[in-house]
Amino acid sequence: MMEEDANRVVEESSPNGMAGEADEEERDPDSNSLNQPLLKRHRTLSSNPLAMVGAKVAHIESLDYEINENDLFKHDWRSRSKVQVLQYIFLKWILAFLVGLLTGIIATLINLAVENIAGYKLLAVVHFIEKERYFTGFFFFTGTNFILTLSAAVLCVCFAPTAAGPGIPEIKAYLNGVDTPNMYGASTLIVKIVGSIGAVSAGLDLGKEGPLVHIGCCIASLLGQGGPDNYRLRWRWLRYFNNDRDRRDLITCGASSGVCAAFRAPVGGVLFSLEEVATWWRSALLWRTFFSTAIVALVLRAFIEYCSSGNCGLFGQGGLIMFDVSNVTVRYHVMDIIPVTVIGIIGGVLGSLYNYFLHKVLRLYSMINQKGKIHKLLLSLTVSLFTSICLYGLPFLAKCMKCNPTLTDSVCPSTGRSGNFKQFNCPDGYYNDLATLLLTTNDDAVRNIFSTNTPSEYHTTSLLIFFVLYCILGLFTFGIAVPSGLFLPIILMGSAYGRLLGMAMGSYTNIDEGLYAVLGAASLMSGSMRMTVSLCVIFLELTNNLLLLPITMIVLLISKTVGDGFNPSIYEIILELKGLPFLDANPEPWMRNLTVGELADAKPALVTLCGVEKVSRIVEVLKNTTHNGFPVVDEGVVPPAGLATRATELHGIILRAHLLQVIKKKWFLPERRRTEDWEVREMFSWIDLAEREGKIEEVAVTRDEMEMYVDLHPFSNTTPYTVVESMSVAKAMVLFRRVGLRHMLIVPKYQAAGVSPVVGILTRQDLRAYNILAAFPHLAESKGGEGGH
Repeated sequence: MMEEDANRVVEESSPNGMAGEADEEERDPDSNSLNQPLLKRHRTLSSNPLAMVGAKVAHIESLDYEINENDLFKHDWRSRSKVQVLQYIFLKWILAFLVGLLTGIIATLINLAVENIAGYKLLAVVHFIEKERYFTGFFFFTGTNFILTLSAAVLCVCFAPTAAGPGIPEIKAYLNGVDTPNMYGASTLIVKIVGSIGAVSAGLDLGKEGPLVHIGCCIASLLGQGGPDNYRLRWRWLRYFNNDRDRRDLITCGASSGVCAAFRAPVGGVLFSLEEVATWWRSALLWRTFFSTAIVALVLRAFIEYCSSGNCGLFGQGGLIMFDVSNVTVRYHVMDIIPVTVIGIIGGVLGSLYNYFLHKVLRLYSMINQKGKIHKLLLSLTVSLFTSICLYGLPFLAKCMKCNPTLTDSVCPSTGRSGNFKQFNCPDGYYNDLATLLLTTNDDAVRNIFSTNTPSEYHTTSLLIFFVLYCILGLFTFGIAVPSGLFLPIILMGSAYGRLLGMAMGSYTNIDEGLYAVLGAASLMSGSMRMTVSLCVIFLELTNNLLLLPITMIVLLISKTVGDGFNPSIYEIILELKGLPFLDANPEPWMRNLTVGELADAKPALVTLCGVEKVSRIVEVLKNTTHNGFPVVDEGVVPPAGLATRATELHGIILRAHLLQVIKKKWFLPERRRTEDWEVREMFSWIDLAEREGKIEEVAVTRDEMEMYVDLHPFSNTTPYTVVESMSVAKAMVLFRRVGLRHMLIVPKYQAAGVSPVVGILTRQDLRAYNILAAFPHLAESKGGEGGH
C-alpha cells in the first residue's frame, strides 16, 4: 500500500498532470470568452500531505520555526536570569563542538574501513592477476562486491529506508521548514554509516560525501533532543533545545560538518550550507558552523598524523589535502580563455543532460521499487554485478603503455593497492592506464586523473572508455537502495572530459592536463548542482592551489549560467520528484496576478475557536480536521475608550499540539471564565508545550468533561504574522519563506461590524505553484506567456 502511495506521489508531482488539466480547461467553451475573469476557480485548493522521505512514503507536516509568543513563553523570557541566558548560549557552543567532534570521528572511521576493505580486496585481485588466474580474480572481485552491496541494500530496505540515497534533498527541505519524519533517527544513522562503508567498498559509482552530510545532521539532531526517541535523556538543560528553531541551527552545523568531513574543506562546508541547503541564516549561526567545521578539520588532521606511520592498516596515505595539485605552476595567456570557456559550456550542457536523464531513471526506479522489497534488492545487486564486470573486464581492452624511463621501477609499474601506473596484465616495464582508473577506489581514481606533470600517462581511447562508462554508471547507480552521494560520480565524469580537452589542446595551452581535469570536474558539478561560491572554495581546499581561483570562478559561472537555461538543479529535481513541498526563493511571476484573499476563498471554510472554548468543541475539531493551527477569536470584547459597541478580537493562533497537551492534562474549568496567570503556570511550563507527540484518539474524555471549558488565551500565540487580503501571493510567499512560518493569517482589508477579524489561514501547501494552478487553471496561460523566473 505504501509503495502505491509512492507511485501516486511521483505521478502527482509530474508536470504532465498540470498540462492535462490546462488542456482540459482550454476545451471549455466558457474559457474562450473575453468576459470571463482571469481568476476563474476550477476546484477547491487542496494539497497532498504524502511525500517520499529517503525510500519511504511519509505523511508530511511543516515545522514551527516561528517563536510562539504565548503567555507562558513571555513569562519564562522575563524570568530568565543572566546566568541562565549565558548557560543557554554556552550549551549551544558545546553542542556545536560535539557535532564537529563526533562527525569527524565517524568520518575517519568510515574512511578507515573503506580504505582497508577495498584495499585488501584489490590486493587480492592483483595477486590473482599476477599469477594469471584471471577468472579466479574476476569471481573474487565480483563476489566480494556482491556481498558488500547486498549487506548495504538489506540494511536500507529492511531496517531504515530513509538511509537510502544522499539525504541532502531531505535536509534541504527540512531547513526550508518541511518535517521529514524518521530522517534523523538512531537507526537511520547506524544504517547510513554501515551502508556507506559497504556501498563505497563495493566499488559502486557513488561517493560517501552525501551520506556524510546526512550523518552529520543525524548526529546534530540526536544531540539536540538528548538521544533516540525510546532512550531520550530528560535533562532539563537539554529540554531547552527541544524546539524546531534550535534543532534547525544544530542540523545546519551538522550539514557543514559533513561536507567538511567529506572533502576536508572547513570553509567550503560553511559556504555549502549557506549557498545550498540553508533557507534561513544569521551571523551567530555562521560562527557556530565555522566552529564545528574547524573541530572536524582538527580531528581529521589528528587521525591522519596518527595513521601516517602505518597504525591504521592501508589507511593513512595523503594528508588534509585530498587531491593535491600544488606541485605544478599555473600560468595563463590570452588563448587559454578559449578552452576555459569551452569547458564551462560543456559542463553546463552535460550537467543539464545528466539531470534530465537521471530524472527519467529515477522515475523508472520508482516503478520498479513499488513492486516490493525483493525488487529493490534485485535492482541494487544487478547494478553491482554490471559495475563489477565493467571495472574488471574493460582494462583488458586497453593497450599496455611503456613506462617513462625517468620514473623508477617502484613507481612504474605499480603492483600495490594504489598508484598511478598499475601493471595489471602488462609485462614488466609497462602499465595499463585504464586499470589505473578503474581497478581502484573512487578517491584514488580522482587522484590519478588529477595527476599533474604526466602529459602522456593516459591514452585518448582509455579516457573515452572511462568517460562513457562513468556516465552510464552515474545514471544507473544513483537511486538504488543504498546510501549514495552524487559528488564523486560527477567529479569522475567531469575530470575525464576535462583531461581529454587538455590533451586536445596540446602545446596550444600552458595549463597542465591535470588542471584541465580539475576544471572539468568543477564545471560538471556546477552544471548539475548549480553551486558556485561554495564549490569554488571546496575545490581550492581539495587541490591546494590558489592560483586556480580565477579560471575556476570563470568556469563555474559559465557552467551554472548555461545549465540554468535548460533545467533546475539536480537537488530541485529530486525534491519535486519526491513530492516534498519545498518553497523556492523566487515566486512565479504569475503569482502577482493572484491575491491571498482569492486563495482563502478557494480553501475550505475556516475553523476558528473561542478564547474560552467548550471541551466538546475542541475534541470535535481535533477529530474532524487535520489542521495544525486554529485562529482564536473573542466575541463581544470590551473595546478601548471611545468605541461605543463591543468588538470582535483576533486574539492569536493556537497549535494542535498545544490543544492536545491541554486535553491530556485535563485542564478544564467548570464554568466559562478566563484564568489567572498563576493557575496556568501551576500546571504548564513552556517546555511542556514543546512536546508534539500523541493523537486525540489516544485521550479519553468523559461525557461530563465534554461539557466543561478550556481557557485558550494563555496558550495562544498573540503575535502571529498576518497579511492583508489584498496582498499578492508572490509577496506573501517571500515573507512566509524568509521568516520560516508554518501559518500565516489573512486579515480583511476593511474593518466593520459583523466582519470576521480573520479571512483565512495560509500554509506551505497553499503557496505551492502546482496546488494553486490546480485551483486556478487560467493562471497557466499567463504562466506560459511570462516564461521562467
